[in-house]
Amino acid sequence: MEDADIDELDLNASATTDGDDGRELFEHFRFVADKGQQLLRVDKFLVTRIEKSSRNRIQQAADAGCILVNGRAVKSNYRVKPLDVVAVVMDRPRYELDIIPEDISINIVYEDDTVLVVDKPAGMVVHPGHGNYSGTLVNALAWHFKDNPDYDADDPRMGLVHRIDKDTSGLLVVAKTPDAKTALGRQFFEKTTKREYMAVVWGCPSPRQGTIVGNIGRSLSDRLRMDVFPEGSEYGRHAVTHYEVLEDLGPVSVVKCVLETGRTHQIRAHMRHIGHPLFSDARYGGDQILRGERTAAYRKFVDNCVALCPRQALHARTLGFVHPSTREEMFFTSELPDDMRQMIEKWRQRAAQVNKNL
Repeated sequence: MEDADIDELDLNASATTDGDDGRELFEHFRFVADKGQQLLRVDKFLVTRIEKSSRNRIQQAADAGCILVNGRAVKSNYRVKPLDVVAVVMDRPRYELDIIPEDISINIVYEDDTVLVVDKPAGMVVHPGHGNYSGTLVNALAWHFKDNPDYDADDPRMGLVHRIDKDTSGLLVVAKTPDAKTALGRQFFEKTTKREYMAVVWGCPSPRQGTIVGNIGRSLSDRLRMDVFPEGSEYGRHAVTHYEVLEDLGPVSVVKCVLETGRTHQIRAHMRHIGHPLFSDARYGGDQILRGERTAAYRKFVDNCVALCPRQALHARTLGFVHPSTREEMFFTSELPDDMRQMIEKWRQRAAQVNKNL
């Protein structure tokens, strides 16, 4: 699974799974309890098996939903039983190499001693891994913090708390201390953060405001895509997306999406599921002409729109959380990037012309 294809806490990964809070989780450690295993708290079980770990750190990982037993998140007081499969997971793959600081420009929206909020451009991979070992946001952050003796880019106890896809733009929060990482991670785990996305989709959803509910999990035919399964299905995890049509432009519409659960590719999969894939989203069929005329002129117009925005039209517009130190409610908004803004304007002009000719 490429980092470029991952939509959404970081401890050090081979297999992946989807966490209960929607994070894409990478397995860093796995232990199978012996048949004769005596009942033992999971924090005590792990501290003797993971080098350079502490019971306190393992307890923090459990609080953040990073300790799984038989695939489910458990608290640190869970008692390991014979043949239990105990895993430590994080939302990034294990780094195979040290993070090299790279002088890459990043748009810092806010920064203090504890947190940093960055506005990621489309096209930038978040974490190194699977062929993307340089040019990532993590490499850029390592450069930004290179003179900060308290920040170690290779230390999973600090850094990015969540992720968005390579070709999705928008806001991300970075923890500069271990305590901040734990506190912010818990907010994502408990679904108290506020995340709002702007998208352009094919067609106009009906009703214009609604909620999409459906399990999201790996496609059974394409591991790079997520599919929607019925609620209660053995496949996927419970997922909820609230949407509202902001602007109907005929063949496409501008939609606001609010994540309640935040599964991997949730918006992309849910909108495709209701018949309205994101514009220019090749993985989910949005790169095809799904609405509008069957003329060469219209096809050329759509091609020009795709040229303006050659990626899924999705932007992480707002991000809200409680500051881990001050406990102040923080709320940030990012303007639409030029590629989406110009593409939307082109559709607006066409819609105006069509209405004028009616």
